[in-house]
Amino acid sequence: MSFKSPKYLDFITELDQLKSRDQFRSLVSISDKSSKYITIKDKKYLNLSSNDYLGLANDAELLEEFSETVYKDKLFSKLGMSSASSRLLTGNHELYEKLEDELCKLYDREASLVFSSGYHANTGIISAITKKGDLILSDKLNHASIIDGMRLSRADFLRYNHLDYEHLEKLLEINHCKYKSILVISESIFSMDGDRADLKKLVDLKNKYNSILMIDEAHAAGIFGNNGCGICEEDNLIKDIDIIIGTFGKALASVGAYAIFDKTIKEYLINKMRPLIFTTALPALNLCWTLMIIRALPELKSRRQHLSEISDFMRNSLRNNGFVTGGESQIIPVIIGENDKTVKISQRLKDAGIWLLPIRPPTVPDGTSRLRISLSASLQKGDISKIPDIIKGEPI
Repeated sequence: MSFKSPKYLDFITELDQLKSRDQFRSLVSISDKSSKYITIKDKKYLNLSSNDYLGLANDAELLEEFSETVYKDKLFSKLGMSSASSRLLTGNHELYEKLEDELCKLYDREASLVFSSGYHANTGIISAITKKGDLILSDKLNHASIIDGMRLSRADFLRYNHLDYEHLEKLLEINHCKYKSILVISESIFSMDGDRADLKKLVDLKNKYNSILMIDEAHAAGIFGNNGCGICEEDNLIKDIDIIIGTFGKALASVGAYAIFDKTIKEYLINKMRPLIFTTALPALNLCWTLMIIRALPELKSRRQHLSEISDFMRNSLRNNGFVTGGESQIIPVIIGENDKTVKISQRLKDAGIWLLPIRPPTVPDGTSRLRISLSASLQKGDISKIPDIIKGEPI
């Protein structure tokens, strides 16, 4: 089909520009997936681009346990495959309340709320709780969903330099008397660099300047803390952070997201948060699976420990081979720099049977294209030991 709209021609021009800069993206069809591997066009690859951090998504024992429950209790016929409604109409199955009660117990907090996705959670919460006359202060490398939430809000917003708390404090000092309310937002583990925010410092600044603190634990929930609640638990700050965001779609092997906070915020969001009010609720069958994972989470300490060990092993191996990398988590960036070089190295890894995708602008800043190694507890050291040699192009 041919279009002659000038705007359509602009799209073609932009796509050509993306191709010329090695920034063009396309969807890849995956035909099969296991705990460690994915199959694409009949070829099996070791998967190092997944967010299945605890290796639960295709865990045979968990899936078998859930399948037995589904068939024994006839859940397919009882729950169906769709909620067919928003939570405020007829989509709020009692499993939502059971799951939210379980989250409150896990975090020892007053209230929680489950959402259809992490993107919905961030865009909806930020745009609901901030108004004209408020200010949002956001870490410069926060996720796109946080940026979009700020843009949807009527509040002013500023971005402080990444992990630069002196810069943040200057902004708080200058602005805290000018605005009715200030919301400070940070991820705990950053998705492209794998580095870690100083939550204790953020709590201190929040208290000093009487602001609201929101922490996105998307890449930490399930992985850090004795019970898997994230960095907020590891740093003993669960009750000091106003809003804690977590996701079920990464380490927790499901779909959707959640927030932990006080009852007043929950009630306000139910009445004011547009992505909650106007989104079809998650299927009850999915909530049943998520509830099983949440109940099991405190007992997964050995997986968390193993993931920490192989992450340290991978990071040290790369550094010992002269690569620029960083982070303090299961996300390990290998900074290459140029787009074309990064794409070529990614292809070399694919040729060796390893699925490790190139990350390029605008996802990361210009000149910092990278390979983002995303590790899973299902991996062993032997699975990843040859990665540095393949990246360097040495024979293995």
